[in-house]
Amino acid sequence: MTVRSHLPWPIRWAVAALALGFSAALALWAFEFGKGIAGLDRDDKVELIELREEVARLRGENERAASVANTAESLLKAERAAQEKLAQTVRQLEGEAQELKANLGFFERLMPTTSEGLGVRGIKTDVDVPGRMRYQMLLMQSGKEPPEFTGKYEVTLSGTLAGKPWTSAAAEIVRGDVRLRQYARIEGVMAYPAEVAVRSLQVRVTDARGTVRATQTTKL
Repeated sequence: MTVRSHLPWPIRWAVAALALGFSAALALWAFEFGKGIAGLDRDDKVELIELREEVARLRGENERAASVANTAESLLKAERAAQEKLAQTVRQLEGEAQELKANLGFFERLMPTTSEGLGVRGIKTDVDVPGRMRYQMLLMQSGKEPPEFTGKYEVTLSGTLAGKPWTSAAAEIVRGDVRLRQYARIEGVMAYPAEVAVRSLQVRVTDARGTVRATQTTKL
């Protein structure tokens, strides 16, 4: 005996499809409901928000650190420039101090003069090489508000040559103009035969009329 279903097969397929769809929807609902109960969705969202906030905070700190680094580099460059300028100023001041020290030593060698009139003070000589001598001196006019002096000066050397007395020839005598009211510093170079043993240097100052106003001899 054969048993036959009373429902046609298309209807049976439709009923089966509905049953499967209902089962799948029920399973999905159960899964989502379970996630909601366990708090998985909520935790993920909270964690995502916290991560975004942390990234924003770290980004801000990085920007601040970069700004501080740039500022520090600018300050370091400015400090280096200031140090270089200061070192240059120190070198310049040292040079000026040495010059002032030399001038002070020159003036300290001056002998005070008590009488009024023109005088030669502080003669200093230095032989660079045989036959070449540097000299410097100070012409001073003492007295209260002395009149301006205009004249000439001559520098002459004396010594021995081959055991005989020697004096600068006319061409070897150094001559120059001088004009001062209180003091004038004079310096220069004079040549002489290298074989000469120089013993003294004489300075003579004359006025505009040729009258000798001051003389000074220094032994060397």
